Amino acid sequence: MRTEHDIIGSVDLEDGCLYGINTARALENFALETHRTDFSLISAIVTVKKAAAITYRKIGIKPDLYGIVSEVCDEITDALESEGENEIKDAFPLDALQGGAGTSTNMNVNEVIANMTLLRTGHRPGEYEYCHPLNDINRGQSTNDVYPTGLRIASIRGLRRLSSSCAALQESLQKKENEFENVKKLGRTELMDAVPVTLGNEFGAYAQAAARDRWRLYKVEERLRQINLGGTAVGLENLSLRKYRFEVVEELRKLTDIGLARAEYPMDITQNQDVFVEVSGLLKSMSVSMMKIAGDLRLMASGPYGGLGEIKLKPVQQGSTVMPGKINPVIPEMMLEAGTQVISCDAAITYAASRGEFELNALFPLIADNLLKSIKILTNASDIFRVKCIDVLEADEKRCGEILDNTYAFAASYLSDVGYDTVSRVVKENTPQKAREILENLKNQKIER
Repeated sequence: MRTEHDIIGSVDLEDGCLYGINTARALENFALETHRTDFSLISAIVTVKKAAAITYRKIGIKPDLYGIVSEVCDEITDALESEGENEIKDAFPLDALQGGAGTSTNMNVNEVIANMTLLRTGHRPGEYEYCHPLNDINRGQSTNDVYPTGLRIASIRGLRRLSSSCAALQESLQKKENEFENVKKLGRTELMDAVPVTLGNEFGAYAQAAARDRWRLYKVEERLRQINLGGTAVGLENLSLRKYRFEVVEELRKLTDIGLARAEYPMDITQNQDVFVEVSGLLKSMSVSMMKIAGDLRLMASGPYGGLGEIKLKPVQQGSTVMPGKINPVIPEMMLEAGTQVISCDAAITYAASRGEFELNALFPLIADNLLKSIKILTNASDIFRVKCIDVLEADEKRCGEILDNTYAFAASYLSDVGYDTVSRVVKENTPQKAREILENLKNQKIER
């Protein structure tokens, strides 16, 4: 066992434990037992630490130490991105929700990097006189510039994946638009019979919604590229070296392949988290679009004998433990649930962002957790929705025609020739087939006159 000390007291840790006293205290203080801090955020923060290490080495501060720190950062990010559990992942055990604006997560990263660096240099974890989590790994930094920068990087990476998923979904919907361009069916407004459309028309409209979502996600990255790294505590840049501030952003830009830029007013980035509300709002918009499409498909596939039955969804699992042969529209329902979850996350992000009193937002971990969760949920849900629902659904052209032929959807086309009142009376007094015949005769009589 080893004992580490801080201003509060001491904590005993296993000799080989890669984290330190600050992580141990946070584990006890925030034992919510929900889920760990997202590894994509931790990986992004580790990348920030690597950029700092490269910068300090270049400007001549402890070049040997920071060269090793840089290598350790690579080892950590590789482990975090690998499949399955490993010792390094176990070293990041903190719950996603924590007080302190993310300080515990930053300290966790600092301690793990420091202790892994100590092991590489022939020392034992906890021998911080050789490599200190705060004096060395956190040099010229603060949670208040590292954590927001890490979240921006993680968000951009996630949004790029989501944008690709959205593009694939748009393409899939456009293929169905072309495939179903001649499938005539009943158009409905407020769930009531309206006018004839084609199934292709409907899927074309769905594709347009997906296209807008794709464009929004692409454009919002611009807002996330501004970072306050080097602004330390409140964005005043008075606790970090000037040369470091400029160099570290350039190094981070190279490491991430993202066009990051120093904020013109770092205090703004530190104080205000409205950009994440904006991003979350776009995720909510996409959720609304996907839920609308999923809801429509669920209704069009209803039945198959007692409902609309205009399309056929591919069966993916049995639908009941007591009703043999029943198949449920589980993939559209999954999309509805995913969208609802994202909307709930947006509400949490909105509230948390509004509580950024003065120079810092203490609820930043809540913002980060819900934003990254929303991006991941939407990415996975849209991929599943596309592959297991959109790509494989079929039209029942015969059923679409039967429904259309037994409605008065044709009536609106006679308004200009016959007049609203006359059409209304004919429709009210006759079957669809008889009404069509009468209206056609009235139209021809008017033309002849």
